[in-house]
Amino acid sequence: MEASAGLVAGSHNRNELVVIRRDGESGPKPLQQLSGQICQICGDDVGLTVEGELFVACNECAFPVCRTCYEYERREGSQVCPQCKTRFKRLKGSARVAGDEEEDDVDDLENEFNFDGRSKEDMQYLAEAMLQGHMSYGRGGDADMPQVVHTMPQVPLLTNGQMVDDIPPEQHALVPSFMGGGGKRIHPLPFADPNLPVQPRSMDPSKDLAAYGYGSVAWKERMENWKQRQEKLQVMRNENGGKDWDPDGDGPDLPLMDEARQPLSRKIPLPSSQINPYRMIIIIRLVVLGFFFHYRVTHPVSDAYALWLTSVICEIWFAISWILDQFPKWLPIDRETYLDRLSLRYEKEGQPSRLAPVDFFVSTVDPSKEPPLVTANTVLSILAVDYPVDKISCYVSDDGAAMLTFEALSETSEFARKWVPFCKKFNIEPRAPEWYFAQKIDYLKDKVLPSFVKERRAMKREYEEFKVRINALVAKAQKVPEEGWTMQDGTPWPGNNVRDHPGMIQVFLGQSGGHDTDGNELPRLVYVSREKRPGFNHHKKAGAMNALVRVSAVLTNAPYLLNLDCDHYINNSRALREAMCFMMDPLLGKKVCYVQFPQRFDGIDRHDRYANRNIVFFDINMRGLDGIQGPIYVGTGCVFRRQSLYGTDAPKTKKPPTRTCNCWPKWCCCGFCCGGRKKNKSTKAKQEKKRGTFRKADAGAMVKKVDSIEEGKEGIENGKSALTAEQKLEKKFGQSPVFVASTLLEDGGTLKGATAASLLKEAIHVISCGYEDKTDWGKEVGWIYGSVTEDILTGFKMHCHGWRSIYCIPSRPAFKGSAPINLSDRLHQVLRWALGSVEIFLSRHCPLWYGYGGGLKWLERLSYINATVYPWTSIPLLAYCTLPAVCLLTGKFITPELSNVASLWFISLFICIFATSILEMRWSGVGIDDWWRNEQFWVIGGVSAHLFAVVQGLLKVLAGIDTNFTVTSKAGDDEEFSELYAFKWTTLLIPPTTLLIINLIGVVAGVSNAINNGYESWGPLFGKLFFAFWVIVHLYPFLKGLLGRQNRTPTIIIVWSILLASIFSLLWVRIDPFLAKSDGPVLEECGLDCN
Repeated sequence: MEASAGLVAGSHNRNELVVIRRDGESGPKPLQQLSGQICQICGDDVGLTVEGELFVACNECAFPVCRTCYEYERREGSQVCPQCKTRFKRLKGSARVAGDEEEDDVDDLENEFNFDGRSKEDMQYLAEAMLQGHMSYGRGGDADMPQVVHTMPQVPLLTNGQMVDDIPPEQHALVPSFMGGGGKRIHPLPFADPNLPVQPRSMDPSKDLAAYGYGSVAWKERMENWKQRQEKLQVMRNENGGKDWDPDGDGPDLPLMDEARQPLSRKIPLPSSQINPYRMIIIIRLVVLGFFFHYRVTHPVSDAYALWLTSVICEIWFAISWILDQFPKWLPIDRETYLDRLSLRYEKEGQPSRLAPVDFFVSTVDPSKEPPLVTANTVLSILAVDYPVDKISCYVSDDGAAMLTFEALSETSEFARKWVPFCKKFNIEPRAPEWYFAQKIDYLKDKVLPSFVKERRAMKREYEEFKVRINALVAKAQKVPEEGWTMQDGTPWPGNNVRDHPGMIQVFLGQSGGHDTDGNELPRLVYVSREKRPGFNHHKKAGAMNALVRVSAVLTNAPYLLNLDCDHYINNSRALREAMCFMMDPLLGKKVCYVQFPQRFDGIDRHDRYANRNIVFFDINMRGLDGIQGPIYVGTGCVFRRQSLYGTDAPKTKKPPTRTCNCWPKWCCCGFCCGGRKKNKSTKAKQEKKRGTFRKADAGAMVKKVDSIEEGKEGIENGKSALTAEQKLEKKFGQSPVFVASTLLEDGGTLKGATAASLLKEAIHVISCGYEDKTDWGKEVGWIYGSVTEDILTGFKMHCHGWRSIYCIPSRPAFKGSAPINLSDRLHQVLRWALGSVEIFLSRHCPLWYGYGGGLKWLERLSYINATVYPWTSIPLLAYCTLPAVCLLTGKFITPELSNVASLWFISLFICIFATSILEMRWSGVGIDDWWRNEQFWVIGGVSAHLFAVVQGLLKVLAGIDTNFTVTSKAGDDEEFSELYAFKWTTLLIPPTTLLIINLIGVVAGVSNAINNGYESWGPLFGKLFFAFWVIVHLYPFLKGLLGRQNRTPTIIIVWSILLASIFSLLWVRIDPFLAKSDGPVLEECGLDCN
């Protein structure tokens, strides 16, 4: 893909396609020029070399000449460059012609004397036949062509077809001298046709057999070691009896051949001394809860029945919520990765890296809310990641079509040419320049190169200049011209109308022009802005991510994807290798749909008063889920398997044959053991065979269709009798044959024969606004629509298809982002998450009734139910936090006078609650501060954001009313964590403030009443005060957020809260439903005769 192609903008529906050149070049250019330079002799595309680089015929002046004209000029022409008149030198792959001098640097013996052996048609056929054999697509063999090439046989291969010993292939005893007939010598392929006889190579009796690989000491030692290891492996299998044999690769380390073939990761269960007491206390707590509720239900409070009934209902709901949250943490585990084994297996010395390609997705919308400098740092950290550069492609989705984002990305691509080699030369961490230069550490530590200090200072100056340019762009973008933005060549910016603009694609870094200052290749960097038109539902972030899935499949089609928010940079440059230890593990990887990393944040104050870090969720809940079926998807920092996003089922694990008892009669075993399964087994076999045939038919149909596109044909005749496999795929994935063909390639890869022009045209097609109409996008394919928290819904659908996910916690955090640290922004973030859960709960994808009969495990289902039900806890929580004030104001309580047995159950329940929390902190390593902040914010968010999310969700889903709660900002100062003290008024602050005021009033009223009534009233008061202080202590961070740095509560909060508290008090005096009613005074006989 050419980096100099310019901005491609167009609309498939309107049949529009233009190219806007950069650097002030004149106007739009035709799309045919996108694939590379134009040959100045014949006018065709110059093309690429075998290594994927631009073909250069003349090394002196680089005059653009295609390979066909180069070969013709050397063979039959003047043999000199038309521009500089320098004689053409022989390049690799070219035949030697008369007059060629001896060239030491060209080692191409196979083509050296092949002058006229092959015609142009033969070469084209051979290339496509080899492409078919290696890449699973391309034209196959024709009947009228000589059969000189045979495709790869489908036979199991040892060591994945790689040579693991030191014997070169030409020294093996049996080497085919040719493959097929035809009498022509061709490039030797690694696999021969099994139907043809293998031609044995004659062995020279004068040579030692070791030259052929036999009889040497090394060969004997290898054979003996192999036999011993195989015997040990067989003994282990027999001893275990297949019971402990884990098909997922989580079992004990196997005695494999060598270090490179051992598992790339392993599962580490928690020590029994930590997990067993934790499980025991959970069971004890369940038993105590049963006795506790038995007492609560059977002992109502007659003089405060409404208070008692309200409290019991709330407590039952809290118990159900605790069960939903607790049991998915029953099997917590840790995982360990082996990066050295990954390198040994897939990065052998002297061979090209076989690590899988990865496409990075970065999404941004509004540069005014998501600063371009933050996005630039994220992109720079991706481009500098510790991974082969030819395996990395970064796609940036600009859903706001902002020219500011486009220009900032252009500046970022230029700065990356200097930043990336600096990072890799000195192996620095992190590789986001803003955070690297902000580190308060000794940058000279462990750096031995004397040039490091000098180059670091120079790079810091370069970055400061880069920041100045970015900030200048931001300042310029504050005032939009009346006629809209224009490009450098005077062309209007296609995205001037945010709601009505064509799709845009710009390749900033690619195969040509994508080199750093040291001349090394850089990863691809692609700008994407999908088409938007009025009247279409674009589905916000989920729609943008699906557009990136399609664009990346057309342009690069990496088998794995990694999505990041624009404010989450890569903090650990080897994080991608950590994920590949799971994804590329031959034993475990095929069933893994994604690897989720925990979210870590920068810029949060030390106390973390609003629990922004979410330590309890990421270090306790997610580790518990990893032991079941895997963690839920949290929206960022996640590596996906591309095939799992296409709505496919996870591959089934073949179970070993079960053992039967020989003591039963044969007819009994057949009747009871096999009879019920035989029919199902045959049915499944037929379904699998049918599915495999269907998939092969799909691949063949799509390859033919792609070939027809390359040959200039338009469309394929559709069958009239029945819906073909091709039509089913198009109905599922859309009307792009190139994209549909890419979905059939499980290991990724693009169409080698397709030009960059055709791929970019197809990429514009797949991001058109009407592409998803009448398809499965957003329903079964890609990110799922229907909720603002599309992440939970997407992961839930994958788990329902039988996939499992992995939770990876590297020692150095993989990614870091920014979090809202002031109270109002934090509440609005929680509001958005809770609203998405309410939408899922009220949709057809609710885990309570969706996905049965699939691959979702029941403990995993409990976790998803908890993730969608938790906002509804706000209703009983609000009522429960109001009860202490009511009890103090009325003198009543929610429980009768406790007996000794009742006191025992209450005390036991409190002890179990504390013991569970302590043991959780023990096995997870979470500190008590983080645990307590999480408990506090559970109450704060529950009585504010979660409550409003329930109301907003009901209005949106049931009544169709979309209600938004706006935030107005009040500027803070420029000191560290100044944003923490910035106050932003929002409606979410009213309920918790009201709760604080009425509970404080209740405490004052209760204490005053006890002072007036004497000593006897202090005993019942302690329970009520404890209840009220429980609420006040949990809301204490909220109170600090209201007071701010100046210890002054804003007037608007005081007015609203006092008004609500006054209304509540007046209604209470008027209604007073909890006081016992009496007909008159109760008179006691005093013993005196009043008459």
